[in-house]
Amino acid sequence: MTRKDTNPTQGFGASGDKLDWDFENAYWRQNWSSRPYATADRGYGYYEPGYRYGVESARRYRGRNWSDVEPELRSGWDKFSHRGQSTWDNMKDAVRDAWDRVTKR
Repeated sequence: MTRKDTNPTQGFGASGDKLDWDFENAYWRQNWSSRPYATADRGYGYYEPGYRYGVESARRYRGRNWSDVEPELRSGWDKFSHRGQSTWDNMKDAVRDAWDRVTKR
């Protein structure tokens, strides 16, 4: 199956149940540095947990608005196994960015 980066929902499988993190990861690895919150002293590895959390959360909370789930995401960040040493306040823009890409908002 050929995927195009211009369609942010391509990460979802045919049934919409499975999100392809490898595809999303490749997108963000190519595009993270152009994002307004990205800083020169932090590489992609710093932001990757936020992108992954945003992608996984968009799937988990499909059909809900960011403003409705953001408090849950904030409290869940400390339990996210891939978060590394980052804090929610430092990562929430990357999480939102990935959420928006997947949900097309």
